[in-house]
Amino acid sequence: MKGNEEHDIQKELKRYELFFKKRYKVLYTVNDFIIGAMFLVGSFFFFYDRLMSAGIWLFAIGSLLLLIRPTIRLIHDFHYRKHVEQQFKHQSSTDD
Repeated sequence: MKGNEEHDIQKELKRYELFFKKRYKVLYTVNDFIIGAMFLVGSFFFFYDRLMSAGIWLFAIGSLLLLIRPTIRLIHDFHYRKHVEQQFKHQSSTDD
């Protein structure tokens, strides 16, 4: 019986991990796309004197979004770790 419970918990963790990986992967990809677009548009703005200031702002915002990338990863890892700890606490309490 104990082996089945461990198997069920492992299966649940895998399902949870896949769900959150997909969710955070989408966030990460959207963030990367926005960063790329900002830097591309900002680069073209540098060709025109009247748009250069806007280009600088796009670079600054794009740089800020680069800081969001590791934040997304940290939040994902935090949520996953929290879920794993809850599963093991639940398993420990049912083993007693």
